[in-house]
Amino acid sequence: MSSSVPKEYMNGHVHHEEPDIYESDGTLFLTEAFKVIVEEILHKGTDIKQKVCEWREPDQLRSLLDLELREHGESHEQLLKRVQDVARYSVKTCHPRFFNQLFAGVDYHALTGRLLTETLNTSQYTYEVAPVFVLMEEEVLCKLRSLVGWSEGDGIFCPGGSVSNMYAMNTARYWAFPNIKTQGLWAIPRLAIFTSQQSHYSMKKAAAFLGIGTDNVFIVKTDERGSMIPEDLEAKIVQAKSQDAVPFFVNATAGTTVQGAFDPLNHIADISERNGIWMHVDAAWGGSVLFSKKHRQLVSGLERANSVTWNPHKMLLAGLQCSVVLFRDTTNLLMHCHSARATYLFQQDKFYDTSLDTGDKSIQCGRKVDCLKLWLMWKAIGSHGLAERVDNAFSLARYLVEEIEKRPNFQLVSKRQFVNVCFWYIPPSLRGKLHSPDYQERLSKVAPSIKERMMKCGTMMMGYQPMEGHVNFFRMVVVSHRLTTKDMDSILDEIERLGNDL
Repeated sequence: MSSSVPKEYMNGHVHHEEPDIYESDGTLFLTEAFKVIVEEILHKGTDIKQKVCEWREPDQLRSLLDLELREHGESHEQLLKRVQDVARYSVKTCHPRFFNQLFAGVDYHALTGRLLTETLNTSQYTYEVAPVFVLMEEEVLCKLRSLVGWSEGDGIFCPGGSVSNMYAMNTARYWAFPNIKTQGLWAIPRLAIFTSQQSHYSMKKAAAFLGIGTDNVFIVKTDERGSMIPEDLEAKIVQAKSQDAVPFFVNATAGTTVQGAFDPLNHIADISERNGIWMHVDAAWGGSVLFSKKHRQLVSGLERANSVTWNPHKMLLAGLQCSVVLFRDTTNLLMHCHSARATYLFQQDKFYDTSLDTGDKSIQCGRKVDCLKLWLMWKAIGSHGLAERVDNAFSLARYLVEEIEKRPNFQLVSKRQFVNVCFWYIPPSLRGKLHSPDYQERLSKVAPSIKERMMKCGTMMMGYQPMEGHVNFFRMVVVSHRLTTKDMDSILDEIERLGNDL
């Protein structure tokens, strides 16, 4: 019987009659563009002498970038200029003075994983199209669950912590009322969600998106450090029941966005278990303390949760995006909740084990590969290296607090629990005027003024915000493993320099 395979496909490769000019040009462009990326972002972007951001006003930036899309393409040189402009005018989150978000810095092994993922350009839904990554995700999720304290369970990589929280809420609702999947909202009673006043806004977004309603999110009070008060949680559950709402979901936070507070998980677990409520822990920010023997007690009781959100792209520097939601459940609840059983993708008569086709657990179809960057970084430095990053961040945050307490021009907002350090800078015009009637109003304008100056001169980026009972203050977040105590000193010196005439 003669082979039907064309001769040009024999021996495992294809023979082209002529070289592909487009491919040749594309390879050259990629090579030269990569040199620009390395120089402008990885060299200059991590250099303390360079700017965090080359600030331009929006209209000016639009003109500089020439954003218009036209009928015909541009030359090789023009396109390289575009790459250079994008790099030049973007914020360098890898810069040693970028503290604006809960992510910063760069890990070169994780970055290599990100580049490899983008180049391979596959989707994480079936073993046939992503064999390496299906097995890799399985291993990484298993390892993360073991750190939580679960020998079994489930999980999935999600596009960010907010979506991870939504997965948990949706799965919890299915657990409580499985008929929601087929019959819809009319078939279930009014539901109640409980979360602290310092929790992430994604709780309300998830409630709105899932049709539960933001009015059914009961806000639990926190103490001065930002931790949930269990007694008020119990009171809010009673209140919800009195309004004929069914409590089904409690969200505890391990590492709040502003203060870095940790809720008392064991106490919350006791209350959740007594009331038959699903307990979720949003540990997007604080979950990485699990690597540290010194600090993992902050999440004592985490293993009692039904689900956990964790973002390795934050403290571990895995790079955006790298977020997981983990489940203690062993009944395949995640799959039952989200599966649509599309026969064109998840055929059950494939020649391999179809349980490896994990894409039906997801609310997405196409799903980006997010496990490789974490896996490669973990392979490179091990659990020990990741623990050192966590411990180093705590050490630097502790040092920064000590330095703030030594300087009369600075004032802490609250006691530090994590690596968030919240403080006010008191400019010369307000010193000694604490009891003036307009003191708080004038103090509220200090952080925004200094933030504007630091961005426009490009020396630093740091977040600020008000909080109930407190006017605008700075939130310094220690993340990058390349920071030192000298950097902490320099940060305070720069704030004083920028605000000395206020």
